[in-house]
Amino acid sequence: MSSVSILEKIESLPPLPKTIAEIEEFRRKSEKEAFELLQIIEKDALIISTLLKISNSAMFGFRSKVETPSRAINLLGINFTISIAIGGTVQNLLMANLEPYGINSDDFMKASNLSSTLTHLWVSKFDYDLKEELLLPALLQEAGKFILADIITSDKKTEEFKSKVASGEEATAVEKELVGLSSSEITAKIFRHWKLSDNLINVIEFVDDISKCDDSVKQKAQILDVIKTACNVSDPLSDENVEKAVAKATAYGLHTKSLEKAIETLQDRLLDE
Repeated sequence: MSSVSILEKIESLPPLPKTIAEIEEFRRKSEKEAFELLQIIEKDALIISTLLKISNSAMFGFRSKVETPSRAINLLGINFTISIAIGGTVQNLLMANLEPYGINSDDFMKASNLSSTLTHLWVSKFDYDLKEELLLPALLQEAGKFILADIITSDKKTEEFKSKVASGEEATAVEKELVGLSSSEITAKIFRHWKLSDNLINVIEFVDDISKCDDSVKQKAQILDVIKTACNVSDPLSDENVEKAVAKATAYGLHTKSLEKAIETLQDRLLDE
């Protein structure tokens, strides 16, 4: 498919709901108050449902059931709540058959949430502010896969895609071979269409090709690449993907020991599901 056709598909997406525009405006404030965020998200039943569902999942390990959005915000923090609100809405708007990746939308959402949780557990150990900044891109960076899957399915290339990945080719390379763009590049185009912040777009756009990254965002993109590898949508936190993620972290000169500890913590929580 040509890049023009991909652009047409992106431009045909529905606009973001007013609630998300308000959350995005709130997100850009230097001073944020939890009660103001609560007032915004209480207008959207889908966000409330998603927030409570995720808050009560094993990956957080809260001791008692989270029954109100107010408590969820208090437990998760403002930026994590924003990530869940925007992430759930974006995934709902992009909803498509993910058959080429061998998963469904629930699997995708689980992998995305694992990504943001791993970011929280890992990056907070060495840079709290960076952790806060990367929660949302970690959650959203694979959103382009909905468009990719739709194109691959429409072009009747699902079996070819699956076969190439099963033979050991990296999914990113196969995406570029069959469609012309990788997941991160399409995600960036989607977010430009929706006029989300440049900071979000710039850190995601070249995760699949770090060599193209501007130096100002290179470390952030490297961290997202490690997270994306560990929480691969088709098999998140598998031994193979964890090994690949740790190898990338080592090559990038990132904090490998704290990454391994964070992954171990998250895997232990998932065993309790």
